[in-house]
Amino acid sequence: MDVLIYLIPISIFLGAVGLAGFLYTLRSRQYDDPEGDAQRILTGEWDDRPKPD
Repeated sequence: MDVLIYLIPISIFLGAVGLAGFLYTLRSRQYDDPEGDAQRILTGEWDDRPKPD
């Protein structure tokens, strides 16, 4: 039972870190257009290399 003294605060801390990470991703708008990102990666129009003339 003495181990619970350590495990409960550690689990609360890790849960808070996970929640903070999730809120950060929400605020940085990483979930705004997941369908557009999925389609955009399949096309060749958004290539990083310039097209040859």
